[in-house]
Amino acid sequence: MGTREDITRALLEGREAARTGAPPTTCPYPRTSVLRTAWIRGYAAARPTTEPDE
Repeated sequence: MGTREDITRALLEGREAARTGAPPTTCPYPRTSVLRTAWIRGYAAARPTTEPDE
């Protein structure tokens, strides 16, 4: 498991990837890593959501 600093860095990297339009498949962390989870959470938090049509 990574340290808090590593997890925070992964979260911020994920946010930055989403802001720049990179696909989620660019995550640099292995599938079994807690850092991957943090990266994906950051990515999902920054990714723009679409409004449902009413």
